[in-house]
Amino acid sequence: MTFKAAPLTGSFMILSIIGFLISAIAIVPRALSWGFAFCLVFGIMFIASLIAMTYADVDDILMLESKKHPNRKKPKR
Repeated sequence: MTFKAAPLTGSFMILSIIGFLISAIAIVPRALSWGFAFCLVFGIMFIASLIAMTYADVDDILMLESKKHPNRKKPKR
């Protein structure tokens, strides 16, 4: 059985970075255990996005991005 990474969007990576920073800055000083849990989840999301960026098939990622914007017109050449 071969390893196949799931294609993830760029917004997934941005969400993981912003979530980690907000958790580390706003939640950790108030509740250490909740802040650590949120930082751990967003850190795992970031690692997953790095794995997807490295190992996922580029065609699958492009197809996923194009499905998000069905009415987007292609640029003229």
